[in-house]
Amino acid sequence: MRNLESKSERILDAALPVFCQYGYRKTSMQDIASAAGMSRAALYLLFSNKEDIFRAGSIRAHQQSMAAVDAALVAPAGTFERIHAALQAFSSGLMAEIAASPHGSELFDASIELVGDVVKQAREDLTARLADTLRDAESRGEISLPLADTTPEHVATLLLATLDGMKHVSGSAGITVADGIGLQLRLLGLSPDTAQPDPNGNNTGRA
Repeated sequence: MRNLESKSERILDAALPVFCQYGYRKTSMQDIASAAGMSRAALYLLFSNKEDIFRAGSIRAHQQSMAAVDAALVAPAGTFERIHAALQAFSSGLMAEIAASPHGSELFDASIELVGDVVKQAREDLTARLADTLRDAESRGEISLPLADTTPEHVATLLLATLDGMKHVSGSAGITVADGIGLQLRLLGLSPDTAQPDPNGNNTGRA
C-alpha cells in the first residue's frame, strides 16, 4: 500500500509540469508515464486515464493550498499580514503554475470541466475562513467594518474577486499578485498603513 501511494504521488508530481508544457488536450498517458519514470502499463495500474490524473492532482493541490491558508490565518501576526499571506498561499502552487503556462487558458477550462466542484468548494472554504478572520478582528476592535457599511462576507468575496482579477493582469500591468492583494487591503482600510484614529480615540481600519 505504501509503495502504491508513493507511486501515485510520483505520478501527480510529474503530471502537472507535463500538462503545463503540452496543454491538457495534447498530453498523453505516455507523456505522463515518461515524466514519472515508469511504463505506461504501470501508470494504468493506478489511473484509468489522464482525466483521473488531472482530477487527483487538482484535489491534492487544493488540499495543500487550504492547509497553507489555515497555517497563515493562525500565524502570530496581525490580521492584515495573515489575510495577505493566506491569499498568497491560495494563489501559489497549482494556480500560479497553470497561470504561467502558455496553455493556461486551456488548463483553467479543463479545471472547470473536470474539477469544477473541487474549485467551487475550495473558494467557498476560503471565503468562509477569511470572513471568520475579519469577524474575529472586528470583535477585538481591530477593524470597524460597519463604518464602510459592509460585512465580513462581502469583504472576503471582494478580496477573492481581486485575487481572480490579478491572475489575468499581473504580468501586463507590471504589478504582482501579492502587490495587488496588498493594494486591495489598503484600499479597504485593513492595512496598518491606513489606520486612522476615530473621534473616540480608537484605531479603526487597523489590522
